[in-house]
Amino acid sequence: MKVALVRNRSRDGVINRFGQVCPELYGKRSVQMTIDALRAGGHTVAVLEGDKNLLANLEAFMRPDAQTGQPSGMVFNMAYGIQGESRYTHVPAMLEMAGVPYTGAGPLGHAVSLDKVITKILMRDAGVPTPNFKLMNRAAMDDTGLTYPLIVKPRHESTSYGLHLVRDRKELQEAVLSVATEYLQDALVEGYIDGREIDVGLLGNEAMECLPLVEFDFGNRPMKTVTWNDKYHKRPDEAAKLCPAPVDEDLAARLREISLATFRACHCRDYSRVDIRIDPSGNPFVLEINSMASLGPGGAFVLAAKTAGYTFPALVCRILDVAHERYFGVPAPRDPCVAGKGPVGNLPVCETTLRSEHSPN
Repeated sequence: MKVALVRNRSRDGVINRFGQVCPELYGKRSVQMTIDALRAGGHTVAVLEGDKNLLANLEAFMRPDAQTGQPSGMVFNMAYGIQGESRYTHVPAMLEMAGVPYTGAGPLGHAVSLDKVITKILMRDAGVPTPNFKLMNRAAMDDTGLTYPLIVKPRHESTSYGLHLVRDRKELQEAVLSVATEYLQDALVEGYIDGREIDVGLLGNEAMECLPLVEFDFGNRPMKTVTWNDKYHKRPDEAAKLCPAPVDEDLAARLREISLATFRACHCRDYSRVDIRIDPSGNPFVLEINSMASLGPGGAFVLAAKTAGYTFPALVCRILDVAHERYFGVPAPRDPCVAGKGPVGNLPVCETTLRSEHSPN
């Protein structure tokens, strides 16, 4: 099958430079590994930029079936967006309009998952425990009802960008101002759960596979929470990942239950990762859900899949199959003659200019 891997590398494919620039980019290694996995699985792959030229390039690569008018391929979506609000939604919304099937959450799922306040409201309404929180900005920093220490982070970012741990009102004010200045958005302020941190990877839709749990071991670090530096492997005392996590079955079942409830409440699809803290009494609290779990080779989602018995190529092809089954009821068709071959025509593979320094997990 023809598969267009869509990601964002360049910031040039826009009409205007306008709005908050997305700080995330999938790293060169992760993209290349995904290309190789799709090819090894018998798919013809083109790599396309998720920008204003995307629809024309998709139409050139996989024209509709001449007899049925139905799609002749799919998009493997790895696009974080370029700029503006709800950036994860931009490529899926374009694909919905153009009638092109794709992997992962739709515009609604990405929008609510990237908005940490809406995520928490949906979780709370679904009966999922989550830390108490408030939304703050330059003009409103009321900490009434919150107990220090607190976590402060931008409302609309991912990958722990702008995360602060604050211990008093002065540090709270500084952190909220930092978020407002650097990220041009309000800050989510929530109670810090002093305890364990566990990630739960989910794969599927109606039939859901819960991958082995991953726990972060912070050792003697004073700040026992996953930071941007952990996710981008920038600190010497990076938290170790334990998989399967040493969790008793009753607690593991509860973690899986609330993760699935979060997945459903936030309208996610195909695969995701749920981040959970567990307090010293064993009570879990969901922090957030990543509607496009990182496929970085050092990340928790890939580690969980490996522990479950997936090779990286098998995981990538499984995600594609899960999405294809959602649309068409059957796994994605494969052509064994294509395995390992390059792209079609003049469409790009994976340019060596991909910036590996932006490679979460």
